[in-house]
Amino acid sequence: MFNVNKVLIMSGLLAITSSANASYEVKTGEDSKLIFGGYIKVDTRYTDGNIQATDYWYGGGTVLAEDSSNFGIAANETRINTKYVHGDVTGFIEMDFYGNGVSGGGNEIISNSSKPRLRHAFIKYKNILVGQYWTTFQNTSALAEAADFGGPLVASAFIRQGQIRYTMGGLQVAIENPETYGGNNITQGGTANDGTPDVIAKYTFSGDWGNVSVSGVARQLESATGNTESALGYGVAGRINTYGKDDFRFQLHGGNVGRYVGVTASTDMVGEEVEDTTSVMVAYRHFWTEDTRSSVFYGNTTTDESDRDRTHWGINVFKDYTKELSFGLEVGNFEMEELNADSNYFQFSAKYTL
Repeated sequence: MFNVNKVLIMSGLLAITSSANASYEVKTGEDSKLIFGGYIKVDTRYTDGNIQATDYWYGGGTVLAEDSSNFGIAANETRINTKYVHGDVTGFIEMDFYGNGVSGGGNEIISNSSKPRLRHAFIKYKNILVGQYWTTFQNTSALAEAADFGGPLVASAFIRQGQIRYTMGGLQVAIENPETYGGNNITQGGTANDGTPDVIAKYTFSGDWGNVSVSGVARQLESATGNTESALGYGVAGRINTYGKDDFRFQLHGGNVGRYVGVTASTDMVGEEVEDTTSVMVAYRHFWTEDTRSSVFYGNTTTDESDRDRTHWGINVFKDYTKELSFGLEVGNFEMEELNADSNYFQFSAKYTL
């Protein structure tokens, strides 16, 4: 049978090679290639307490009337991505299977089916990026390594959203999709109509020692009655190399950061007032051997207007059995102090990088 790929490979127009971060890199032309990546991750999780967080904790959630335990096995974090590079143009798309909120739409009675969701979809041309990607306000290298899907999201900058971004060396500036989360949120019965994009600037200092970024966000929020309020937030975050392969990661955010930090731990507005938030996250990762490492992390967010105080801490160990296969154990606790609620969790995870 005539095999187009075989002919292309023999002629040098198509080459398939392995990649450190992807299963295959396919050279489709002299100046173009396709890269396929992702991973399969299976989480076994036990929780006990009065906060419902069976998949992972995101800074909020349902408070139960009394303590309850839950055991579950899920593979919703599994993800796939494709990158196409042609000269100065890059296109990227990624999906995972948390497609209907935290539960992913799974039906535990019959099939445990989970819906795919869009994580990233962007086009990059030289220094310009357009599409959905990590917010410019965020330093992704400062996220703690955790078995729990997000680790201490309660105190981490963590948003994916539409944006137009320009990068020049360590400087990045962007306009990003606006949304007022709080009393005027449409899903809460309000009539929010955000008409001004969020404006973000970040500068990252980097070297052999690691990196530190300083970021700021300026926003125009709409109150429950339709009044507009200005909001300013800031952040300092980074990853510092210490001894050997060890590193220290941190995030400090304050001002009117609202939904940009803590996922649902902080709102943008409470009634007519702009929320003030302070968030601190620290994590230390230590390598016991070349293939075994641990992280200990702590995150806390407090708010002024809504008087919230929310914390997540954890400690884990990961072991790489091959370059692609690793297993991890993690124990931790998450707390909503203002609601007198907390839960402990134990998680075992298996991850195979494609």
